[in-house]
Amino acid sequence: MRAYKPKKKIAFEHFPTKIKQSTISYFAQREREMWLFNRKGASGFSASSTAEEVTEGIDGTGLTAIVTGGSSGIGTETARVLALRGVHVVMGVRNMTAGREVKEAMVKGNPTAKIDAMELDLSSIASVRKFAEEFNSSGLPLSILMSHGNTIHAFQRQHRTTICNKPPRYNGLSAYGQSKLANILHANELSRRLKENGAEITANSVHPGAVATDLFRHHSFVSGLIGLLGKYMIKNVQQGAATTCYVALHPQVKGVSGHYFSDSNKVEASPQANDSELAKKLWNFSLNMIDGCTPVS
Repeated sequence: MRAYKPKKKIAFEHFPTKIKQSTISYFAQREREMWLFNRKGASGFSASSTAEEVTEGIDGTGLTAIVTGGSSGIGTETARVLALRGVHVVMGVRNMTAGREVKEAMVKGNPTAKIDAMELDLSSIASVRKFAEEFNSSGLPLSILMSHGNTIHAFQRQHRTTICNKPPRYNGLSAYGQSKLANILHANELSRRLKENGAEITANSVHPGAVATDLFRHHSFVSGLIGLLGKYMIKNVQQGAATTCYVALHPQVKGVSGHYFSDSNKVEASPQANDSELAKKLWNFSLNMIDGCTPVS
């Protein structure tokens, strides 16, 4: 089975706004139901499906994918599986040493893999622009863009190096939750604008599920909880990368845009995440934040 080849596909994982308790409860309840009962959805896949399983038999030869955060966790597994299916993967990584090590390990396991590592720090607009310029100059086509980075999260950390309108105090877990909501809102608004302009590009948001990665390594309580409950409710990295790989390559997603995916199935997001006015507000806020941030010399 050969993967379809749209001109471009953009999948955004990750505006400060207060998250409603109902939104948090909605996602938490759905996560428990899907994982504990391990139910297969309409796609034929479930929370326990792995990235290799959801892309089995798919040929991605000729496609080029940019995968941010490719040097660790879900990003690494996503890059590995896409390369396994014949996709030329360009990993955007902040730490080039780690990126090169990951690339070498992947090529060792799959000698025919086409993988490149390019420097990219999502917390720096200058780095993002440099990355885009270098990619454009490479002459490679862009088929798939998969953002595993928390750009909003990263910008909110820049209290000492950037002048922006920011909250007076920063809370990592709260910002992470906000960025997940922003991810869905952003993808929805991007999809709307692409459709309005007649562009043959799809944009969707993806929730990998609760995954045992080092994302919360600086939060001892959360890390301890993951260690305690991991074997019962937490996905491994192979399962966590499944939904991103499914949306990137599977023919079932051909032409689908502006939707939210979890456990390799199209699902309904919370009412707050589907708020079109909030999505427009986020879009404008993002533009103002990018244009209004002045680096401190």
